[in-house]
This record gives sequence, structure tokens and C-alpha cells, in this order.
Amino acid sequence: MKQPTAKPGISSDWDVHFGLDAESIKRDFLEKLFTHQAKFREVATPNDNYLALSHTVRDRLLHRWIHSAHTYFSQASRTVAYLSAEFLIGPQLGNNLISLGIWEPTKKAMADLGLSLEELLEREEEPGLGNGGLGRLAACFLDSLATLEIPAMGYGIRYEFGIFDQAIKDGWQVEVLDHWLHLGYPWEIAHPEIAFRVGFGGHTEHYSDEKGRYRVRWKPEQVLKGFPNDTPILGHRTNTANMLRLWQAQAYTSLDLQAFNVGDYRRAVEEKALSENITKILYPNDESEAGKLLRLQQQYFFISCSLQDMIRIYLQHEKTMDRFHEKFAIQLNDTHPSLTVAELMRILVDEKEMPWETAWEITTKTLSYTNHTLMPEALETWPLRLMQKLLPRHVEIIFEINRRFLNEIHLRYPSDKERIARMSIIDERGERRVRMAHLATVGCHAVNGVAKLHSDLLRQTVLRDFAELWPEKFSNKTNGITPRRFLMLANPGLCALITEAIGETWMTDLQALRGLEKFANDAAFAEKWRKVKLENKRALAKYAWDRSQLRFDPESMFDVQVKRIHEYKRQHLCVLHAIALYRRLKLDTKREEAPRTILFGGKAAPGYRLAKLIIKLIHSVGEVINNDREMQGRLRVIFLPDLNVKNAQRIYPAADLSEQISTAGKEASGTGNMKFALNGALTIGTLDGANVEIREEVGKDNFFLFGLTAEEVVRVQAEAYRPREILRQNEELAEALELLRSGFFSRGDHTLFAELVDNLLERDEFMLLSDFASYVECQSRVSAAFRNTKQWTRMSILNTARMGKFSSDRAIREYCNDIWKVEPVRVVMNGDVRR
Repeated sequence: MKQPTAKPGISSDWDVHFGLDAESIKRDFLEKLFTHQAKFREVATPNDNYLALSHTVRDRLLHRWIHSAHTYFSQASRTVAYLSAEFLIGPQLGNNLISLGIWEPTKKAMADLGLSLEELLEREEEPGLGNGGLGRLAACFLDSLATLEIPAMGYGIRYEFGIFDQAIKDGWQVEVLDHWLHLGYPWEIAHPEIAFRVGFGGHTEHYSDEKGRYRVRWKPEQVLKGFPNDTPILGHRTNTANMLRLWQAQAYTSLDLQAFNVGDYRRAVEEKALSENITKILYPNDESEAGKLLRLQQQYFFISCSLQDMIRIYLQHEKTMDRFHEKFAIQLNDTHPSLTVAELMRILVDEKEMPWETAWEITTKTLSYTNHTLMPEALETWPLRLMQKLLPRHVEIIFEINRRFLNEIHLRYPSDKERIARMSIIDERGERRVRMAHLATVGCHAVNGVAKLHSDLLRQTVLRDFAELWPEKFSNKTNGITPRRFLMLANPGLCALITEAIGETWMTDLQALRGLEKFANDAAFAEKWRKVKLENKRALAKYAWDRSQLRFDPESMFDVQVKRIHEYKRQHLCVLHAIALYRRLKLDTKREEAPRTILFGGKAAPGYRLAKLIIKLIHSVGEVINNDREMQGRLRVIFLPDLNVKNAQRIYPAADLSEQISTAGKEASGTGNMKFALNGALTIGTLDGANVEIREEVGKDNFFLFGLTAEEVVRVQAEAYRPREILRQNEELAEALELLRSGFFSRGDHTLFAELVDNLLERDEFMLLSDFASYVECQSRVSAAFRNTKQWTRMSILNTARMGKFSSDRAIREYCNDIWKVEPVRVVMNGDVRR
């Protein structure tokens, strides 16, 4: 991307200066303690101190945001709008200190006041506004957009309660409400003056206007408003600060005074409660009809507010909507924002009175869509009757989009009725449903997958018909991660060692890590590398003991699988290996095996029974193994509760082995695999998602590969896969499952894990039994490699050195060049000294 010439710095009475030295930070901290917290030092609580420091840092972010916004306004810059139902941004204080380059001055300022920066960092509540990889990817992309100086805004939902906090009771997951706002959230700025009307339900009126043109008017039954809360996202050592804008729902009437005055207090606040429920909680359980309605309301609410906001910004310079697609490039992060297609059409056709053809051209040129799943059950569909009830006008628009689209398919394939049925936006089989992935694919000019294998399978399977129709629409954009959070912030020891060896360039050009290759055989460097890893392992072990009274040996191999709990991610395959290894060690007490601590972490969806049973299985197996004295110093199984961004930042740097063992063809990409490898962990994995590309980059000798390929999985399942036949051929597997069935790991309860075992024996949808022998054999190779300290360290160094491709900066450059067609805009500040 070329960089346009910047305009001179802005001279204005609001162009104040915020110092980045320790004295300025200390002075401003004391002022914030007084003006924001109304406290003096002697009575300030730890939370007061955290908030005062956060507001001190936020002022410096807003200084850059004001300059960025003014630059974008004055240049009418083309802007990326990233729409996502999830933004898992993680704690902000540490990341912002790194971006501003003021970690050490801030640490000194706090020390001068008798405070510990590390303790203040621990005070921060993490906004759990996402479920996992989808939301974390969105956050990494915002970081890279700002670092690359790309004008951008993230749009999502400000959930009052995010993803639940996870407690463990008797080995079972217990969901606890996430009160991330209860002590105040200093990074956001509320803008109630920017409020938009959002309607639901009602009916449509069809009429002719004064010129005789056919028109439709939507008369919603319920109307509420949405207003934004903005969080500045600063680029690394740049002046560019973009904004994450999260929408909050609010009733137009907070209190029905007449009902209140007659004592009907419940009805008096009914409208307020119904309206605010929309942004109350992340992903409400949608098993009930009410839950489904609420989820659909959430999706429409945030895309409607976001589009209205973009139009407001656009009309600051323009008088018509004819060039809207030149101002904004809108990216739909998965299917949750797919209603953007219908809503933008509704606004352009109904409100801006555009001809359909013109509106459609603008819509398709504006929108692009990222697909994140190959699993049919995860491709969102909505019952048509539900959408008609909630969004009657949008259903009419979707019908018209579908009619015109199917006419095109009829012309191309006049006799292929099955193809027409497959491609229709409306699924006519059984209860009629709206296929959201189809709506997004038809209404966007670009569709991308998130790893090479995923994109290939997307073209070959779930969207094959569309790829044949529009091959030019489809591309791959392999996911990436930000090294600022997941190496600089999470692993300061390794960051310092790398920087000492090759300089700072890698922080914004991750390919520069290749410079580490020349140290792979350097004994002195390898010793320092091992020391950093051991210190990280000790820190994690201490945290686990202090927080949960979990004890394990930092000298052992940390074999780690932390991610969302799901059958296709196959945490239970890892457990079966633990059982098999336990039996081997019991039957042969002199067996040579690397001491191993198997660490799990992750949350199961509240309604996902088998996933929650897998968590119980991990704890039950761990209870037996960890209490067996013969296993001391040899094998432990540990579950680290409440996985979130903050806890993940403790785990990635400590891992020796990264478990990426999903069934081949099921994982779209994965980004945990990248975070582990960047921090020097070696991967054991299948050829699934981005594992394929990681193995290509790090080298096959530095990756532990096992299992069926995606093609082999399809073939085996097509040949009437019989799990019991595999069991008969593998005695070790049979013994492991028998121990589960017999109650050996469940205090004699024969029924506790029966459903899990029966599911494997009767269906084994995700091919655990088929991959078991290969996995166990591969784990034996892992054990032997770990005992060769010199060789393991060399492999670890090369993993980190060859992770340059997997920076989110690279991914964003590809989106900018290939899909969004957007250029960097340099933000210049008075007295600017570029770092």
C-alpha cells in the first residue's frame, strides 16, 4: 500500500500536549485521582488508583483520536467499517502503555508514588464481549488497522454482561454472571447525543408516491433507540487512534408515568426492560422462541445503528448516497451481520428513494463477507416466520433479492432444479428458513475464508454452487494475530531476548523474526531461551496455585490445550491419551517418558451438554491421576478455570506443546495455534485450518503431525465408518474406554460417562477412534523429542522465527489491497516525533 502525503499538523486551541515522561504521568495521575475519583492518596482504593491511571492513559489516546478523526474528516478518507457481533479486546491498560511506548515511565511514576504497576494491571476487569476466536480476531484486526494507519471503525454491541465467568464445582462447569462494568470501565466514552431509531415488528404499507412510483413504508410496532460507547484503539507507536463503537439499547420512554402514578410499577418500566434486554447479555440461550427472537433483535439492532451512523458520517460531506460505496468498505465478520444486506437496501430504496438497481449496485460494492465455518449447523439460518414477525419489510426485500437472483440461476441452469433449491436464500425444506450465509454471499462483492484449506473447502463444499457461479468473488485471507499483545505484552522476557538479538523491527514487521534462525544452534542463546520459558512456566504454576490451589511442576513438559470446549476440537482425544499414558506408566514403572503436565482450559456453551461432560471428564481423570503417588513427577492432568484473554496471556508463553487436534476439515483456521507457536511452543496437530500453513512455514521437522487428512475423513465417513471395528483392532484404546465405562474415573459411577462413550462407539462423528493410534504414536515422538533438550530448544526457536506470516498486519494488508481498496492515512500532530 502506498502512503499519501499528509497535511501539516493541525493548529487549534484543542491541540493540547500530554507528556509521556514519568513526571507528567505522575502529575496527571494525581489530578485524575482528585477530579475523577474524588479521592486523595491516603484513602484511595486499589480500584481508584487503577481508574485514575487508566484515565491518565486514556487522555493520551483521545489526544491521538481527536487528531485522527479531524484528519479523516478533513480528507474525507475512505474508511473500513468492521461489523462483528463479538469484540474480545482483552484488558486495555497494558496494551495501551505498550502502544504509547510509556511502560517504563509509567512504572517509574507509580513506583515514585509507592504503587506497583503490575498490581494495578491486575485490577482491570476484562470485557468479555466475545465467545472465542471470532471476537479475538476482530480485536487483532482493529490493532493492526490502527498500526497500519488505516481509517477504520469497529461496530458491535455493548453487552452489559459478556461471556460468563467460569467456576468449577465438583468438576462441573458453573456459569457465573460477568459483571465487567460493576466497578466502572474507564476506556469508553458514551455518546447519548448520537442516538438512532430502531424498529421491530409491525407491518408494511404499499403505496404510490406523487410521481406514481411504487413505494413501501414500514410501520414498526416497537421502536427503541441505540447510542454508542466508544473505545479508542491506538496503533503501535503511531498517532493513529481508531474507534471501536459499541451500541447500547435504550427505551424512548424510560418510565410510563401514568402507570407509575396508579401503582402499576411493573408496567411503568416494561418498555425500558424490553428495550434494554437487547444489549443485556452476549448470546442469550436460543433454545426457546423468546431466545431466538432476542438473538435476531440483537443482530438487527447493531447493524441498523451502525449503518445509520455511517450514513450520518457520510452526509457530513455529501448530499446524496450515490458515492456511499466510495466512502465505506463494510466487512461482515461471519453471518451475524448478514442483515446488513437487507437493511442497506431498505434505507436506499425506501428512505433515500433510489431505484432498486442503483441501490443494489451500491450495496454489493460496499459489502464483503468473511466466512468462519464449514460446519452446516453453524451456518446461521432463521425461521422465516420469526423474521416476518420481527422484520416484515426486510423479509419482503430478501424475497425480492432472492427472486432476482434465482432468475439469474434459471437462465444459467434452466433444468437444474436441485441447484436452484440449493442456492436459494430461502430454504424450502421443512420449516422455511432464511439462509444467512447465502444472503451475505449474494449481497457482497467479495467472500473470503480464513485459511487456505478452509477457503478451498468453502469453494468445494458449503458454497460450491456460488463459487462456480462467481469464482472471482472468492479468495483466501489467512487469519493472523497481533504480536503486540501476544508477544510483547504477554511475554516480556522473550520480547526482550528477541529484541536484544535482532532489534525492534519485528514488532511491526513480524517477518523480521527470521533473523532468529541464525541463533537456533547458538548454545548461549538457547540457554537464555530456555531460561525465559522456565520463568514463564514458574509464573503460570504460581498463579494456578494462588488462584485455584492447583499444583504442578514447572520442570515438566507443559502439554496445553486451551480453547472453546467442543467435540470437534477433541479435548476428549487428549484425555484418552492421558488415560493410555497413565496405564503405560502404571504397567511399566521404569518406562522412559518425559514428565508431563497436561493443561486444559476453555468454556462450554451453557446448553451444550456433551461439552460440559468433557469438562467433568477432564476433572475426573485428573482426580485419579493426580492423587496416584506413583504419578508424582511423571504425569498430571490439570484444568485451568475461566479462560479469557488475560488468562490466555499467562498460558501461551508457558506452553511447551500446543494441542491443535481438531478433526481435519472442521476448524476454519484457529488463531490459538499461532499464539502458541509465536511464543515458542511446538505444535502437535492434524492438517486442519491454519495448521497446514503453520507446518509449511516452520518446517515439517518442527511440527508433530498425526491423523487423517480432510479428504481421508470424507472418504472414511462415506465408506460406512464403523467405530467398533477400530476398537476391536486396538487393545489400548479398548482398555481406555473400558476404564471410563467401568466407573474407574468416576468413583464407581458406571453411568456418568456412558453417553460420551456410547457416542464414540456408535457415531464418533469427529473420528477420535480413527485418529487415536496415530495420535498416541505421535505423542511418543513428542516425549522423546522433549527429552533431547538441545534439539527441542532449536525447534522452539525456529517455530518463533518462522511465524512472520501469521501477523494480523499481513492479513489486514491483504484485505486492504484485495478487497477494501483502502490506503493508509498518516496522522500528523504538532511537535510530532515518530518512533
